[in-house]
Amino acid sequence: MPSIHASVSHKLTQADALKRIKKAITEAKNQNPEKVRELHESWEGYVGNFSGTAMGHLVAASVAVNPGEVTVDGKLPLLATPFKGKIEAAIQDLLTRLLA
Repeated sequence: MPSIHASVSHKLTQADALKRIKKAITEAKNQNPEKVRELHESWEGYVGNFSGTAMGHLVAASVAVNPGEVTVDGKLPLLATPFKGKIEAAIQDLLTRLLA
């Protein structure tokens, strides 16, 4: 499975950044139930771990909400390898908009 990584700096408090990230995840699950299935989400402080299926493929990722930076690391299905750069850019763009 190919790895992905995205990281964005922010000027929010760590708690505010976490609140925005959690809200975006909830909205994504509610708006895309046909694409995101069986999403398992667990948080330990400011680190969230996720696994499930997206568009029929197994995915796993972690989100670390640090002071001044949010980082996403994950594993993609092998079939998504050609789209790795686009997926990382989309995550980076989403994080930038969420944390602005």
